[in-house]
Amino acid sequence: MKIFNTLNRKKEEFVPVEKGVVRMYSCGPTVYNYFHIGNARPFIIFDTLRRFLEYSGYTVYFVQNFTDIDDKMINKANEMGITVKELANCYIDEYFKDADGLGIKRATWHPRATDNIDAIIDLVKTLEEKGYAYNVDGDVYFAAKKFNEYGKLSHQPLEDLESGARIDINEAKRDPMDFALWKKQKPGEPAWESPWGLGRPGWHIECSAMATKFLAKTIDIHSGGQDLIFPHHENEIAQSECAHDVTFANYWMHNGYINIDNRKMSKSLGNFFTVREIAAEFDYEVIRFFMLSAHYRSPINFSKALMESSKASLERIYNCLSDMKFASENAESRAEYTPDEKIYIDCIKVLKDKYLDAMNDDLNTADAISVIFEMVSEANKNITAKNGFSKETIDFTIDTIRELGGVLGLLSGKDEEIGDEINALLEERAAARLAKDWAKSDELRDKLRDMGIIVKDTPQGQQVTKA
Repeated sequence: MKIFNTLNRKKEEFVPVEKGVVRMYSCGPTVYNYFHIGNARPFIIFDTLRRFLEYSGYTVYFVQNFTDIDDKMINKANEMGITVKELANCYIDEYFKDADGLGIKRATWHPRATDNIDAIIDLVKTLEEKGYAYNVDGDVYFAAKKFNEYGKLSHQPLEDLESGARIDINEAKRDPMDFALWKKQKPGEPAWESPWGLGRPGWHIECSAMATKFLAKTIDIHSGGQDLIFPHHENEIAQSECAHDVTFANYWMHNGYINIDNRKMSKSLGNFFTVREIAAEFDYEVIRFFMLSAHYRSPINFSKALMESSKASLERIYNCLSDMKFASENAESRAEYTPDEKIYIDCIKVLKDKYLDAMNDDLNTADAISVIFEMVSEANKNITAKNGFSKETIDFTIDTIRELGGVLGLLSGKDEEIGDEINALLEERAAARLAKDWAKSDELRDKLRDMGIIVKDTPQGQQVTKA
């Protein structure tokens, strides 16, 4: 597999530190609200990467953290009149509801910053002892310029980075580039005991501490949104490599931005949407399909029209699967493939290899989805149209499409049992058609449609799909 490594700005062959094992860290949400559509993209993309690595035979140890202490959380908790911990518990629960809906697998570990204060303090102490950090009356800062490679991830000269830095009011850091590792407690804020007095961790240090604690000092892949390259990931590299004297992460992966109707998402523009809001109109799976329909490093434009298009595209795959399932139920089982079937099966196998090539080429999910549609086209031409292939050939096609869709976290739905009430209506409609009571048949068909069941009449009987 080749991965575009932000660190070197080129595609590189992926070689893990330990053969057959991948240690991967992906930045998670700050849990003070429902996560928005921009957050959803890295969550979905890097869940797909993890799925593909596992599909490829790797054992994947995957960490996605929760930032459960920062200024936004403190302010939101104060507004709501609850504790920061209560706020975090609430929105971690809500995160999992949306993540489960989007088909995002649970990480191997989902550590919270506040559950790992000891590891964070130990890391800050190490940096202070090695001369990379300094204490100013309870605030501890990292001296960025002491790390000679600072800026190597963002590929910006130090003077350019420095021009964008600033010193906030009341901060006593020595240089604009320096950043907080530990923050002295302000009145009313949650705090933990430390060698520097009561305080709480800075944002950047928590990820370094948890990546090291749960994975290793050198991990294989670190991922997140493009907006995290600087300063967050740049700072993670600096503090981790200064503390441990080894490379922090060998591969850095970053997804592109999301625009809303070709404009940057912003609360001030009124185009800020949470996943929960979008899922109220579109199925979660449609959101996931939409996110994977473009290459992860490319910017992607979100709009209602594009979501409708994604919904229709996903429906096309499901309709093909439904048609094949019906064909399989009515097909003959044969021990030998016909010459036409052999040619068809070889075609599907070639397409599967094409799919794998796309996924191995820097996780090109857009091309991978295109290959699935090529399979759908072949199936429609050779199975649902001709209806002469064996049950084994049809089932092979169904299994292949579902297998490759599953790697993308797609095509797991719409297989539920339709239920006794619907089965009774279908039997009643079949009896009406047998009696040539067309009016009753049409009435029952419309009633079933209102219940989300589409009925198609075929020579083999009623073909049922969910709307």
